[in-house]
Amino acid sequence: MKTKTFDAVRMKRQGAERVMKHLEGKSPQEQLEYWQKGTDDLRKLQRRLRETARRS
Repeated sequence: MKTKTFDAVRMKRQGAERVMKHLEGKSPQEQLEYWQKGTDDLRKLQRRLRETARRS
């Protein structure tokens, strides 16, 4: 029998719980700002990674 070393479903649920706790009690506007900032941060990271890959 194979031992499971990584549980993707558990990781997804933990992430969802973390986001729910962070957004708890926030207004719809504050929630929107949270998601917009996360999107902006991800896009910046993607740009940096592409630039690094091109230089290699």
